[in-house]
Amino acid sequence: MDKTTINKLIEHLQIGYACLTVDREILYFNSLFSEIALFGGVRLEDRIPEMAGLEHIFSEIAAGKRKSFTLKYVQRERSGKIAYYHLSLLAAETPECPVLFLSQNASEQAENQQKILQQSNEIRLLQQIAAQRKHFLSSSILGNSPPIRNLRSLVEKIARVASSTVLLLGESGTGKNLVANVIHYNSPKARHPFVEINCAAIPESLLEAELFGYEKGAFTTAVQAKQGLLEEAHQGTLFLDEIAELPLKLQAKLLSVLEAKTFRRLGSNKSREVDFRLIAATNRNLADLVRRGEFREDLFYRLNVINLHLPPLRKMGNDILIIADHFRQVFNMEFKKDIRGFTPQAHKKLLAYHWPGNVRELSNCIERAMIFTDGPMIEAKDLLLQSLERESSPLQWQIPDEGLNLDQVEMQLIRSALQKADGNKAEAARLLGLSRDTLRYRMEKYRLTF
Repeated sequence: MDKTTINKLIEHLQIGYACLTVDREILYFNSLFSEIALFGGVRLEDRIPEMAGLEHIFSEIAAGKRKSFTLKYVQRERSGKIAYYHLSLLAAETPECPVLFLSQNASEQAENQQKILQQSNEIRLLQQIAAQRKHFLSSSILGNSPPIRNLRSLVEKIARVASSTVLLLGESGTGKNLVANVIHYNSPKARHPFVEINCAAIPESLLEAELFGYEKGAFTTAVQAKQGLLEEAHQGTLFLDEIAELPLKLQAKLLSVLEAKTFRRLGSNKSREVDFRLIAATNRNLADLVRRGEFREDLFYRLNVINLHLPPLRKMGNDILIIADHFRQVFNMEFKKDIRGFTPQAHKKLLAYHWPGNVRELSNCIERAMIFTDGPMIEAKDLLLQSLERESSPLQWQIPDEGLNLDQVEMQLIRSALQKADGNKAEAARLLGLSRDTLRYRMEKYRLTF
C-alpha cells in the first residue's frame, strides 16, 4: 500500500497524525493534527500541551522498549462545542519516522461513556432512595402500644419469608396499604415491583383485563397488546386491596394462577409463567362470605396462609397522640407552617373520640385543623370531630301495624344505594354490606336496571 493510499485511509477515518524524531521534533503532519494543536512550535509538547511531562514515555517508545501510549478523552473546543480525542504515541519503527503521533475523535465514545456513568449514578441514587424508603417504611408503623408492638414484630418475621401469601384484615382506614408496603420493602423482593390494585375501584368488565392483560384484537377496543398487573408484579409483590369484591369468576382464575404459577392473557392461548408474592386485604369477614357462597372456600384457604389483624385506632391508647403528631409534622412541611403541637385540651379530645374511620379519619382531621388554625398550637376547637361522628346506637326499624312487604323494602334499599352511588355497583354493594355478585343477583331477582 503506497503512501497516498495510506493518507486517504487516515483522512477517511478522521485521524490526525504527525511524524516525530527521537527528539520529539515534528517532521510533518496532516490537517487534522493542526485542528487539535493549540500552539505553534517545533516539538510535540509545544503544540500539544498534554504531551508535556511524558518525555520518559516518549524515549521508551523511540528506543523500542514500549510499543504505545494513549491519553484518552482530551478536550478541545471546536465551533463552540466540546470535542474529545484519544492521543496516542506509537513506535513506527522506520528511520525516517521513529515515533508516530495519532489523534482520533472520540466524542461519540465520550458521550456514550457519559450516558453509562449517568445511568450508573441514577441506579445508585435509586438504590439509595429505595434503602431510605425501606428505612422510612420500617419505622412508619407508629406507636408503642402492645397491639402495635405485636404488629411490628409479626411484620418483621413475615417480611423475611418472601413467598408466603399474606391476608391483611382490619377495619377501613387501619393502614393495610402501609403494612403491605412495609412487608414488601423489607423483604428480599424489595428491588422488584410492588404492584397494587383496589378490586372495588375498577368495574368488573375492566378488572380482568387489568389483572391478566390482553392481546391485540381480544376485544373491540384492544388495538394493541397490553401487559397485565400479574406480569408487572413478576418477581415482586402483588397487593390486592378489597379482595372480597373480586368477582367469583376472577376468584377462580386467581386461584389457578396461585396454584400453577401460570396464566393466559385475554385472547391468547399462550401460557405465561409468573412468580410473585400475593398480599390481599379486606375489611370484611371472608369466613362469613364463604358461608354465604359469596367467596370461594378454596381461595379463602389459599389466601389465609398468614393473616394479620390490624388494630383499630380506638384500641391504641396514647398512640393516637403519636400518630396525630406525625401528621402535624407532615402537614407542616406540606403547608409550609410552623404549628408546634397540641394543647392539653386537644389531646383530651383526640383520646376521647372513638375514630370510626381510624387512621384515615385522623389524618383528615389533622389536615383540616392545620389548614384553618392560625395559632402556634392546635386547640380543641380546631379539631372538628362532631361532623365525623356516627350514631353510637344502631338504627331501630319498626314494623308498621299494617305490616310491610320485605321484597319491596329490599328493592327500595337497592335503588336508593344505586342512586347514592351514581350507578356504581361496587359502591352500592359496599353501602349495603353486600358483595357485587350478591347485589347483581338481587338486581336480577327484582329485574332492576340502573
